[in-house]
Amino acid sequence: MSRLFMLLFSIAFTTLAGIGIVVVLVMGRYDVASIVGAALAGGIAALPVTWLVARRLEEEAE
Repeated sequence: MSRLFMLLFSIAFTTLAGIGIVVVLVMGRYDVASIVGAALAGGIAALPVTWLVARRLEEEAE
């Protein structure tokens, strides 16, 4: 599952971090701390999402 997890995490991380950055920029926050914070929040949110999706895919494959 670790290979599947890492593959899905790379996709989920970039997607959720990108969404967070767009939200922060739309709110008018152009400082580095806000942008980095949004990217980190997306990365943290991607961990449980990826774990759930990878586990579900593994269950379906069996």
